[in-house]
Amino acid sequence: MKIAVTGATGQLGRFIVEKLKAKIGADSVTALARRPEVAKGLGVEVRLADYDCPETLDAALQGVDKLMLVSSSEVGKREQQHRHAVNASKKNGIQHIVYTSIIRADQSSLVVAKEHPATEKDIKDSLIPYTILRNDWYHENYTASVPAAMANGAFYGCAGDAKISSAAREDYADAAVAVLLDEGHENRVYELAGDGAYTLTELAAEISRQTGKSIPYVDLTEDDYAAALVKAGFSDFMARLFAGFDTSAKRGDLFCESKQLSQLIGRPTTPIAVSVAKALKTQ
Repeated sequence: MKIAVTGATGQLGRFIVEKLKAKIGADSVTALARRPEVAKGLGVEVRLADYDCPETLDAALQGVDKLMLVSSSEVGKREQQHRHAVNASKKNGIQHIVYTSIIRADQSSLVVAKEHPATEKDIKDSLIPYTILRNDWYHENYTASVPAAMANGAFYGCAGDAKISSAAREDYADAAVAVLLDEGHENRVYELAGDGAYTLTELAAEISRQTGKSIPYVDLTEDDYAAALVKAGFSDFMARLFAGFDTSAKRGDLFCESKQLSQLIGRPTTPIAVSVAKALKTQ
């Protein structure tokens, strides 16, 4: 069996490749990347696969049995990019597509959710057996702000008291590997979220607890938070995007009580406190 992983040089894709290699051996794993030279250190076969160049996808999927389709990071281009991958899968007789979507993709107000329903439909319409992994937020999306919170003496956001049921990126990678290697996941859609939920006030309190410093959560309006991000060096587009994430969280888009993630990986999901500790060690 040969499994190919798109986005293999990204943070999630790299985890998936490494975990697959450990379980089924390097010869059974192919890393697909737009820049193959960046993926050479993965220790598996690397093939050129550019979402914007369908011919590279056609060649990259030759001899592949299963495709781990890690969603592209290029918001606004993903629907067509993913369609190229699905079409190449049909041409090459792929037996199973596993796709990383987003939590409640068909209902979410998140800007980054808009293209996922179209890809989910394309995959289903292809008649290739599929598994859709609707991933909630990554812990790391928020713990990446720990260094800034330490420097500023506060954790800023505009999510109010929204509950966020994120999980560690590695948890989602373990779920992907389980679905790729175990039986019984064909033609299923999973809503994947952390076992527990927290507010940004609770996240700031955890940072305070681990550092012994007072790091309060400061809740701003969406406009003020976006302005603060621009002042911190973000582009206006990225600042608006990140502030919009918090606003979507306030609407409940980052909270899900499903326990399907821990069921798939056979263990509890990683607590946010563990990811905070990792962020503090690496700052």
